[in-house]
Amino acid sequence: MIHWPQNGAAVLRAKTWHGRLDGPNNEFAYSLDLLLMRVWPKPARLPFPFTSYRLGPLSVRDKDHGVGSHGMGSWAVRHGLQQGLIEKDIESIWLLTQPRRFGCLFNPVSFWFFVNQTGTVTAALAEVNNTYGDRHTYFCRSKGEELLENGASIELPKRFHVSPFQDIKGTYLFRFNLSERFISISIDHRHENGGLQASLSGSFKEMSLANALRMAAKRPFGGISVKALIHWQALKLLIKGAVFRKRPNPPAEDITA
Repeated sequence: MIHWPQNGAAVLRAKTWHGRLDGPNNEFAYSLDLLLMRVWPKPARLPFPFTSYRLGPLSVRDKDHGVGSHGMGSWAVRHGLQQGLIEKDIESIWLLTQPRRFGCLFNPVSFWFFVNQTGTVTAALAEVNNTYGDRHTYFCRSKGEELLENGASIELPKRFHVSPFQDIKGTYLFRFNLSERFISISIDHRHENGGLQASLSGSFKEMSLANALRMAAKRPFGGISVKALIHWQALKLLIKGAVFRKRPNPPAEDITA
């Protein structure tokens, strides 16, 4: 079971890896620092250099999550209840995401964790963004006896355009492994012609002034760097002969469950 930060926030020092399952072959990995914070019922208080200023060193803004409305926690609670959770399943909600750095942000995926009174994860949201500014969320909940946080496989249809080099077809297979102060998440996209694998893993430390300052100084333009890396990989795929697909309209529903 994960040891949720007592002060409501932590820094996750993680590595992410992506690899194609069909031609042309391409894979890459990079390191990143993520924020794990409680957003409901009482949002965590974050130390400086986290600020409410738009161009501050670090910030977390409502419009960057959910449907861009006020109250990230309220948005998550509403959708959790709509998807069949009950009140005792939602003692707290935690968000794993990249903060804005000097106003810049690109978050390929953020994760929300619904936690009950015992500290067990009852469900999760995988909130996906693409480079066109579209956003869609997948609701993950174990239907069997295996706990979500212990690696239960959650299979959902792919309904959202992420990469112009992958079709919107097939399924996603989500797996979450959360233990003490370690988080590991994998997402496999599978279809008849191949697919894609992605993973994120790392350990976290409770948020402190020193950790927050280090987070701000280590990758001051993290959002720009992530987007630049994505475009660099896209250029490599074009050179290798990958088929480019036009962006379709995003799904009308906010959530796939």
